[in-house]
Amino acid sequence: MQRKRYAPGRTGSAARTAVVLALGLGLGAGLTACSAGAPADDIAVDAKAGQAAAPVAPPGRYRTLFEPCGAVPQATLKDLLPGAAALPDAERDKAYRGVAAVTYDTDRRVGCTWRADTPDTSHRLSLDIERVVSYDAAVSDDDRAQEVYVRKQLAAGIPLPTVPPTATGGPTDPATGAPSATGKPAEGVSALADKAPSAGTPTTSAPAGTPTTPTGTPSGAPTGSTTPGAGSAATGLEPRVLDDLGDVAYLDDVLSTVGANSRERAVSVVFRTSNVIVTVWYREQTTGSAEAPDSAELQGKARNLARQLAERLEE
Repeated sequence: MQRKRYAPGRTGSAARTAVVLALGLGLGAGLTACSAGAPADDIAVDAKAGQAAAPVAPPGRYRTLFEPCGAVPQATLKDLLPGAAALPDAERDKAYRGVAAVTYDTDRRVGCTWRADTPDTSHRLSLDIERVVSYDAAVSDDDRAQEVYVRKQLAAGIPLPTVPPTATGGPTDPATGAPSATGKPAEGVSALADKAPSAGTPTTSAPAGTPTTPTGTPSGAPTGSTTPGAGSAATGLEPRVLDDLGDVAYLDDVLSTVGANSRERAVSVVFRTSNVIVTVWYREQTTGSAEAPDSAELQGKARNLARQLAERLEE
């Protein structure tokens, strides 16, 4: 029987090469199929990566605050505290140095208080300076400071001015009429403006607080009957908005009866410049037969100091 002749074919290295080539072609085809069938979600995620981030509201102009006890010139203190001139040298120097308010962050809030007494008259001056910071990326520091300012003005019972819409129809700050820094009012400002008293509504609150008492009556202020702006409405000295100080400002004037024979007048001037709010609180108390403190004199002195501080902020 004749054997079938053996024909050498793909053996050895040649066979192994063919197997590798076949596997390589199959793997490549598989990878191509997987790529072609990639989920649409993966593609969508890549597309979103190129989108712009939401705009961030601009920061306020101020990052620090000046030292308050040294911010008032001695000549101004002599005018505001006339009783200090009669004190012994050591006590007079102490009165002019003032007492710094206790705060936990001097870049956020500072204050100082001065006092000088005579047998018939007592004078007290307080400063409260607050730097407002917004923690909402969509609301600027200035807009947040405006919200704080509006709360103070409403607490004093002073009406917010009525502001017509701008020509572009954009939102405005309730107390200034200027366009909002972020293109929209800070949250809560519009609601506060809606609660504003109408013009002619009498003020009912005490002056703005001292550094250690941010709202309400300053610490050490007397209790008793009060007459906001008493005797001043007919002369234009009533509590009112000021248009020549900072971005926005107002003045409050309260006359109080203390005990049986003492009267006190407290004048506060509050203004905002960018994201800083300054409160100047000036009080005079008379006893016995002394006349009641003069409204025009106290208002003039308080406004003069407020202007000096506004200029200091511009330096």
